[in-house]
Amino acid sequence: MRSVYFQMAKRFFAVSVLIGAAGFANSEPQHGIAMYGDPALPPDFVSLPYANPDAPTGGRFVDGQVGSFDSLNPHIRKGRVPWQLRFLAYESLMGRSYDEPFTLYGLLAESIDADPEGRWVEFTLRPEARFSDGSPVTVEDVLWSYETLGTQGHPRYAGAWAKVAKAEAVGERGVRFEFTEKDRELALIMGLRPILKKAQWDGVDFAESGTDIIPISTAPYVIDDFETGRFVSLKRDPNYWGRNLGFRRGTNNIDEIRMEFFGDGTAMFEAFKAGELSTMRESNSAKWASNYNFPAVQSGEIVKSLIPNKRPSGITGFVMNTRRDTFKDWRVREALIQAFNFEFINQTLNGGEQPRITSYFSNSVLGMNPGPATGKVAELLAPFASDLLPGAIDGYTLPVSDGSEANRAGIRKANALLQEAGYSVQDGVMTSADGKPLTFEILLTQGSSENQSVIDIYVEALKRLGITPTVTTVDDAQYKERTQVYDFDMTYYRRGLSLSPGNEQLLYWGASGVTEPGSRNWMGMNVPAAEAMVATMLNSPSQDDYRAAVRALDRILISGRYVIPLWFSPISMIAHKKELKYPENLPMYGDWIGFQPDVWWIENAK
Repeated sequence: MRSVYFQMAKRFFAVSVLIGAAGFANSEPQHGIAMYGDPALPPDFVSLPYANPDAPTGGRFVDGQVGSFDSLNPHIRKGRVPWQLRFLAYESLMGRSYDEPFTLYGLLAESIDADPEGRWVEFTLRPEARFSDGSPVTVEDVLWSYETLGTQGHPRYAGAWAKVAKAEAVGERGVRFEFTEKDRELALIMGLRPILKKAQWDGVDFAESGTDIIPISTAPYVIDDFETGRFVSLKRDPNYWGRNLGFRRGTNNIDEIRMEFFGDGTAMFEAFKAGELSTMRESNSAKWASNYNFPAVQSGEIVKSLIPNKRPSGITGFVMNTRRDTFKDWRVREALIQAFNFEFINQTLNGGEQPRITSYFSNSVLGMNPGPATGKVAELLAPFASDLLPGAIDGYTLPVSDGSEANRAGIRKANALLQEAGYSVQDGVMTSADGKPLTFEILLTQGSSENQSVIDIYVEALKRLGITPTVTTVDDAQYKERTQVYDFDMTYYRRGLSLSPGNEQLLYWGASGVTEPGSRNWMGMNVPAAEAMVATMLNSPSQDDYRAAVRALDRILISGRYVIPLWFSPISMIAHKKELKYPENLPMYGDWIGFQPDVWWIENAK
């Protein structure tokens, strides 16, 4: 399985910090905003609590990625872009603190003013905010960025923009957004849009992909050099406008961040062993124990660090596309889950060390409780009881095998479910009532060796049911093209979920994604109850109501049986050069966006 950033504190906030008192504070300009309650940091805070304000600057950080790229614009649907660019090379009006579930502090904006009921939000720009070419950030740039991203950009921007009834300038430095409906989360979402320089895009088709334009932004880093498909180098801007902000103090300490691209994970790991890369994330605990004992580790030149977290596990596994007739029946999907021998696969590949994902928000306070739904969760699900699948209300648990390769109990249950769905074995082949064999394609990407190992074991298990799927491996470009338009039966699927889920959940699970290309709803689910839970989350008046809505959504998702879940790690395993340091005070999100390389530094950098 390719090394993924989102697979990853010595202390965590009490649960009450997760979601505090109901509602925003009374409307007036503030230095920050929290979804519930007040921001934890005062207006004059020195630094984020997980940053070291005294960290030295300098040095070079080299990261490896499996795959390739053909675009430098991460804000559009077309092209393959180094994923880090979206976060390192662009800034927004507000910035997130990853020590608080959904709290923003002023970045390009010096203040935010939001309607307590979620009808509007207003930002005031900092007069000192500048683009990397030295020009000031204007209200015109902000309004153009929001409209362009919302109408021509990636689908992740479209949903929030569709809820904007009016966007207008307020004086010389203010910008105000009024919404079509009450939505308390929109005030925060609108603070997180990247701001681009309008003049750079005059006469240019923004939606087209390529590497011919290096976007001008306001961020601490600018693209210094690149070779399409090979590497991208970011250099720290010595004239960066915001270096003295409390939000930035102790972050962006490294002078150069270089992203190197490799054809597969083996080549990338060999490059790390040879000293060509600064760091390596490992998602496999067995490999962590056995493969990281090479000379540089033994000599102390390479350090193995464990970074804990308390964020949701998200979902990682193999998704079944319910747009296909094969997977429309939940009993078929459940049968394929029963046939997946997780315990045997986990032991074979991970030494049995990795815990299984048990629901989409497991490992967090937002995860569903075991057993039947009770209290507010049960109340939220009750109106949809007749439409929900078995397990949503009465409780759903994944099968647990005895660990043997045969998995006889799982195979028996799978066979019984398939018979209920109208299938039978004829001449050794699982066949439908109309005589068609039950088969499907499993789509993988080149270089995903661990996924291939999982599927190899799974295919052998399916043969015991008379099912022989086709396994197809394609390059990154073909994979993206096919998944964008949902041209697959089953494929590897990963969705990281946060401690502050909200509007983005509609992009993941909303009905519009069934037909509209480019959504994250790869399973093709169309469940009104799921959308109702998201709507409840967005306007919950209290901590308890919000958490109940997320737990209800969690039940709907896992009982939908759309994904065969794999494993997750509540601890990130990061090997890195000994000179690379990070603060002792870890964010509650752990190794997440904003952690490496953002708050790391290089000791004795030359």
